[in-house]
Amino acid sequence: MIATSAAGALAAKNATSTIPIVSLVGDPVATGLYASLARPGGNLTGFSMLVAELMPKRLELLCELVPQVGVIALLVNQNNANAERMISDVQEGGPAKGVHLHVLKAATESEIDAAFASLAQLHIGALLVGADPLFNNRREQLVALASRYAVPAIYEWRESVAAGGLISYGPSLTAAFRQVGIYVGKILKGAKPADLPVQRPTVFELVINLKTAKALGITVPQTLLERADEVIE
Repeated sequence: MIATSAAGALAAKNATSTIPIVSLVGDPVATGLYASLARPGGNLTGFSMLVAELMPKRLELLCELVPQVGVIALLVNQNNANAERMISDVQEGGPAKGVHLHVLKAATESEIDAAFASLAQLHIGALLVGADPLFNNRREQLVALASRYAVPAIYEWRESVAAGGLISYGPSLTAAFRQVGIYVGKILKGAKPADLPVQRPTVFELVINLKTAKALGITVPQTLLERADEVIE
């Protein structure tokens, strides 16, 4: 089995101790999936996406892109096992960047709409989209709402920027799924999940959409453009 969320992986683990499971989740050790990354044990292995660990870096990039913004919102799914860690990590970095942080919570499509509707009332100048399968699945909705409310937003995956989002920073989703496929192939050839260490990403992508930046009236600093792995024009 392949599980692409912490909830799905935990459900699979609880359902069987014999069928091999390959997971693609944020922090598999913190969520109780494995004993350790090096020796996962049992019938599970997979790929860790460093979900919470990259939130401070995304905050840093967003502040560099729109340095004049004093109030930033963090959108999280309160049902995500890593939600509290994401919130605390960003809250710790906010004062150092000279910004005030609001936390917006959304666990459904309608709650995403409501969160964006509150941006003007809260005087939000930019948005940090938390890492969550729901937000990845609803990327078109998030990108459309960011455009409608004219809010600069940073995302986890380049796919959101390809769909019209402003900027993203994170591992390659394509590379992660490829790694999952490699592990599935090894298991089908006889390897035991317990003997396959949990992999972590080694390449991170910074992607910027200049067309979206222009629509928002944002001039992207040259320092960011020079560091970008991909610039969409």
